Amino acid sequence: MIPRRYPLEEWLIQMSTHPRIAVTPPGPKTRDFLKKRYSLLSPPSVSSPPLIVESAEDCVVRDVDGNEYIDFTSFSCIMNLGHSHPTVLEAVKLQSEKLLHSTQTVSHTLPLDLAEALVKKVPVSPKKKVFYAASESEAIESAIKLVKWHTRRNRFLAFTGASHGTTLGALSLSGSGVTRLRHFSPLLGGVVHVPYPYCYRCPFKQELPTCNYWCVDFIKENVLTKHLPPDEVAAAFFEPIQWKAGCIIPPSDYFRRLKKLVDSWGIILVDDEAYTGMGRTGRWFGIEHWKVYPDVVCVGGALASGLPLGAVVSRAEVMDWEPDVHSSLFGGNPLACAAAVMVLTVLREENLVENGARMGNYLLRRLLELKEKYTVVGDVRGKGLMIGIEFVKDKETKEPNPGVAKKIVLENWRRGLLSSRNSEATLLLSPPLSITRDLVDKGLELLEGSIASANRETTI
Repeated sequence: MIPRRYPLEEWLIQMSTHPRIAVTPPGPKTRDFLKKRYSLLSPPSVSSPPLIVESAEDCVVRDVDGNEYIDFTSFSCIMNLGHSHPTVLEAVKLQSEKLLHSTQTVSHTLPLDLAEALVKKVPVSPKKKVFYAASESEAIESAIKLVKWHTRRNRFLAFTGASHGTTLGALSLSGSGVTRLRHFSPLLGGVVHVPYPYCYRCPFKQELPTCNYWCVDFIKENVLTKHLPPDEVAAAFFEPIQWKAGCIIPPSDYFRRLKKLVDSWGIILVDDEAYTGMGRTGRWFGIEHWKVYPDVVCVGGALASGLPLGAVVSRAEVMDWEPDVHSSLFGGNPLACAAAVMVLTVLREENLVENGARMGNYLLRRLLELKEKYTVVGDVRGKGLMIGIEFVKDKETKEPNPGVAKKIVLENWRRGLLSSRNSEATLLLSPPLSITRDLVDKGLELLEGSIASANRETTI
């Protein structure tokens, strides 16, 4: 990969010395900051270790105590280029000297440049239009309004396990557990959730290929005929891979069959690429693995390398709302657009999508070896650098083991590897697309040490 702040030889030496654990985490400075954090800020997520970051570069994160970690999270699949990519930083710096803010009524040229680049890559066919939002959740909210306007319908299909965001409309489409739902009723009406194709734990207790994709037929025969009038459904919202649910990957023909079903009723298919987009799965967008063209794609997360930006890209005829029907005050911010234009350029010029596919295939192959080696590893699945390891108490019964997943995340952190987990029993691994084979191997060494320790504890 292209070096960051150092000449190539020095950069390679720098990378070869990671991780560096100077003080057993959490160190004294981290503990002090954590006290302030808990007293001043809204409670943080419990799926990641208690880390206070000072700086980050490429695939290495430094905490306030001087510890340096190999990053296998990309900070929720956002820093796909790696942290502090110099080309993106320079673009943001140059733009900051010209224009910090504009609105969608007083436009500037960067949204046009970004739209031209986006429509070449987003798998919506053939003619496309773009709407900018300030976040992925806002992009989902915008898509909700867009499909309502276009279809004049008010009902929706969504999936259990989905994670579309935490604003009320996006939350209504999500199905990621009762914790986020409690006390927020009423949500957006007219949403019906159907089971997502989770083949390792099939909700219908069936197996491929004998099931013949009953998960799709169930929607047709039970939902759209008994509970949800299909001619009143505006859209079906989905994620190509349900990342927060545990990196759940549908079988090969699922989305083709789903698309055929919804098309028969004029239902818009909305693809949420918050986690799977911008090269994360070894393709520019996750849905490309299934060779299906959705009607609307919501992009966010990695689009602007950490700056707040979301986009809705749709078939041109779908984005037919009138002026002033919908707007976003910070959507298309000049700094975020400058970063996003450069993200698309860097992904292409540095071949990061291809590198993510290569490193992901290698990492997945090595992790499948660990699955055979350790009894606590129930399943390993992934595409590109988006991989989940599901831990179990027993491989035959597949009983989840969330305690082991939590222990391994914390043990990885203490050893110098940043990882995360979902709310149940799956470890989530998503290194930057710029990661090298050496850093993958070092991360694997640390991870196997953590898994081996947990495996010993469960077998004693």
